[in-house]
Amino acid sequence: MSEIEGKVVAITGASSGIGEATALLLAARGARLVLGARRSARLAGLVARIEEAGGTAVQIRTDVTRRDDLRALVALATESFGRLDVLVSNAGVGTISPLDDLRVDEWTHMVDVNVKGVLHGIGAALPVFRAQGTGHFVTTASTAAFRIVPTMAVYAGTKFAVRALCEGLRQEAGDSLRVTTVSPGATATDFAEASTNSQVRAEIARVRDDIAIAPEAIARAIAFAIEQPADVDVNDIVVRPTAQG
Repeated sequence: MSEIEGKVVAITGASSGIGEATALLLAARGARLVLGARRSARLAGLVARIEEAGGTAVQIRTDVTRRDDLRALVALATESFGRLDVLVSNAGVGTISPLDDLRVDEWTHMVDVNVKGVLHGIGAALPVFRAQGTGHFVTTASTAAFRIVPTMAVYAGTKFAVRALCEGLRQEAGDSLRVTTVSPGATATDFAEASTNSQVRAEIARVRDDIAIAPEAIARAIAFAIEQPADVDVNDIVVRPTAQG
């Protein structure tokens, strides 16, 4: 039996890309899923696909910038399945642009989603994990958390913050909670469409089309961390295309 079989896993940003691929993979391996994203119609379609394949999933509209939405996601897990084993904090946004563009509202939104969204998830799930005596935080960061390039200063700042938060959480977690950060490189998702700077958007799309790996590759990394025995904590995984410098 897989170590994933029967685990209750909540996933934010589950309606597309890495979140969707992760949901499908974990469902196929027997996890019971609690799916959150802002696009309810897409979530409903994903739940239907999982159920048609014999899996188990429930959904709730989740905007990670809203603290109450994360509480509701965690509550849905405990109400539906009696527990929560894993929180995959995958929701993120990358409105990439040069600082000279002064897209201050977009900077703020990235902080709200990428940093505060992770904190809201920790705040909602940590008391449940402590009460259970077990739990696993899995958080999607980025290779931008390791290397800063032009146009990505604010985005990289949010992902550096995610790594710092997760490392601090790991050190405070004790011997019963696990903490994993997964940092994808160029991945074939709709990430490029977020940028409102046309030149940046075109460049991100070019890199994606040239070298990006499938989101299923990141899903397999997440599954690898989750399926380890309880006494094994996989802390950091970096997954990038072989061709990415």
